[in-house]
Amino acid sequence: MALRVEHELHKRRFGRNLGVGLLLVGFVAIVFGLTVVKVQNTGFVEGYDHVARPALIPDEGSN
Repeated sequence: MALRVEHELHKRRFGRNLGVGLLLVGFVAIVFGLTVVKVQNTGFVEGYDHVARPALIPDEGSN
């Protein structure tokens, strides 16, 4: 009898933990998806035009 009760409790805990885990994975997927959409629409940093800047180290041939 005690083993049966313990088994039922284990099944309930496993089901609850599985549900919370799936909810967490879904939340992370939504946040990641919204981040990807934001980056695709506005770029990594708003206001940054993604134009290559000249190197900060001068070339060998320039004085």
